[in-house]
Amino acid sequence: MIEYTLDAALGAMDEGDELCVSTDDAEIIEVVENYGVKVPFVRPVELASDTAGSEEVIRHAIDWYNQKGLDFEVVVLLQVTSPLRNAKHVKEALALWKSDFDMVVSVKLTDANPHYVFYEEDEYGFLQKLTDRIFTRRQDCPEIYELNGAIYIFSRYMFFSKPSRKQKYLMDKFSSIDIDDELDFILAEQLITNSLQSKT
Repeated sequence: MIEYTLDAALGAMDEGDELCVSTDDAEIIEVVENYGVKVPFVRPVELASDTAGSEEVIRHAIDWYNQKGLDFEVVVLLQVTSPLRNAKHVKEALALWKSDFDMVVSVKLTDANPHYVFYEEDEYGFLQKLTDRIFTRRQDCPEIYELNGAIYIFSRYMFFSKPSRKQKYLMDKFSSIDIDDELDFILAEQLITNSLQSKT
């Protein structure tokens, strides 16, 4: 998964761009550097736990580069859990970026439209629609977009405030696979294998 993400990043980079891999894992560092990418620092232990969030990790990386005298205007976050996202996707998302945006985020059309299938229990334990809008057919519902976790592009300055002006970059369902558990991993592995076989 690391190598797929490295390929996506390297294929979308221009001169003057910097590729940062943030990790505390020696095995991952070895894989990355054997791939020809230098890992600039070892992530602090307190930012490598299950409770550490992406925000703290990104803040640490930004601060590290600032201390080295490097101040980047735009940051692109590519999480390794999206192995089917590629350089073309990253370039297309970057092409949408404008300085008056807070963020460009990759999305997919959701499979579970909240206007049609989402319910919650009321105080009596009965299911009630999550939204007040009533639709009798799924195809009449407005399109709803779901963050797929593949690409986040934001201003380095915006990062320290709360983004509100988000521009979507729409990806297809195939490319939006996000690996959260073993089942997702098996699905991604099968999709990649079948995709490679179809090209031979």
